[in-house]
Amino acid sequence: MTLRSDAVEVLTGWVAPTDEEEVLRKEFLEHLAAHDDAMDRACVPGHLTATTAVLSHDGSRVLLTLHPKAGMWLPMGGHCERADATLAGVALREATEESGISGLRLLVGPLALDRHEVWCHPPRSWHLDVEYAAVAPEGAEAVISDESLDLRWFPVDGIPDLSDEATRRLARRGREMLLGLA
Repeated sequence: MTLRSDAVEVLTGWVAPTDEEEVLRKEFLEHLAAHDDAMDRACVPGHLTATTAVLSHDGSRVLLTLHPKAGMWLPMGGHCERADATLAGVALREATEESGISGLRLLVGPLALDRHEVWCHPPRSWHLDVEYAAVAPEGAEAVISDESLDLRWFPVDGIPDLSDEATRRLARRGREMLLGLA
């Protein structure tokens, strides 16, 4: 199985929790069908990426990175690499690299989809973002990577204004899944 075929399988089997995400799910599948390189950052119209909300062991807090290009507090995430075999693997790799926390446990996902404009290929390109959540071991301490200006834990219900609704939604859904409320 290739990363691309894994993405098709994941998105085909995923039940979107909202009408908006169902539209995105279909758009992502159409993009995969139309572009052999849909998983590669070189795909100019856009490419699939993976994002992960890293939650504290009890689900009360979420670790966010102050993204240098966006200037916002966002979850960990990024591009697929040639060695990646699954979207879940991309999500876990990116979360581990960007948080500096080993032993993250990925929750069953994806939990959400998001499409947002990015700077990969000016003047316009899109990240077709498949979103997951992971749980950090108790007492885990984050380590800032070169990909971040800062890392901080925020209460899931207290994500700063300098963020976005997709981040808030993903953190809430991750907490609900962790606590068995989903």
